[in-house]
Amino acid sequence: MKYKFWLKIMLTICLMMTMASSAKAAALNSQKYVQSTTPTFFFHGWGSGAHAERHMVQAAIDAGVTKTVIVANVAQNGTVELEGKIPHGAINPIIEVNLIDNENSNYTTDGHYVAAAIQKVCQTYHFKKYQVEAHSMGNMAFLYCLLQNANNSKFPKLQKEVAMAGTFDGVIGWNQPANLQYNERTGEATPATKSYQKLKKLRHTYPTTARVLNIYGDLGDGTDSQVDNKSSKALKYLVAGRAKSYQEQRITGANAKHELLHRNPQVDAILIKFLWGK
Repeated sequence: MKYKFWLKIMLTICLMMTMASSAKAAALNSQKYVQSTTPTFFFHGWGSGAHAERHMVQAAIDAGVTKTVIVANVAQNGTVELEGKIPHGAINPIIEVNLIDNENSNYTTDGHYVAAAIQKVCQTYHFKKYQVEAHSMGNMAFLYCLLQNANNSKFPKLQKEVAMAGTFDGVIGWNQPANLQYNERTGEATPATKSYQKLKKLRHTYPTTARVLNIYGDLGDGTDSQVDNKSSKALKYLVAGRAKSYQEQRITGANAKHELLHRNPQVDAILIKFLWGK
């Protein structure tokens, strides 16, 4: 209980710092970026929190994309508490999602957490569309959310998805299949983990409204140190046949490491251009 109390205090302080930085940011850059009210959700990976996405969020603020950032805290029971407010007509608002139960590797449960955050924000502010950036296992949580809401006509419509360091067919040293193979033409990874096999339903249900950018790091050995590129690129097989568009971006260099991708200025620029660029 004490841990959760202090975690909440730290998150509140970080939010205040982010919003203070927002106030000092340059005016919105309407020449380079769309002036949309569509919200963008940032989802962190296993064992992490909203702070992990803050570097990219700050980069968006500094670029003049937005001045509005709030935090959605998702409790273990699925209830969502919002910190901060989105003013009416706010341009390109960002929601940093913080999963309190951040070491749960049950993707079904994680998918419910993700859905709860999206629905809470969209119902509160009457949003009909949304965008997503997810890092590492946050991608699995989001895709399971899409699976669970495939037939939910009231669920908001996905416009863009940025997948970063995705663990679609396993993680090195944990659940990656032995002798992992990848079909460059189809994008399918084999053998399939049980979770990847379940995600194949997305080939028939993934939102046709969405454009997808898949970012992965390559340290020169075909991995980002924690995830094999074959696993990260396996997203293609799940969504490319239905998504409005699908593209991949391979990142190299020391900052292509799994835990550094979301602190990489090159990635910031690519992500900002894809999500908000005109």
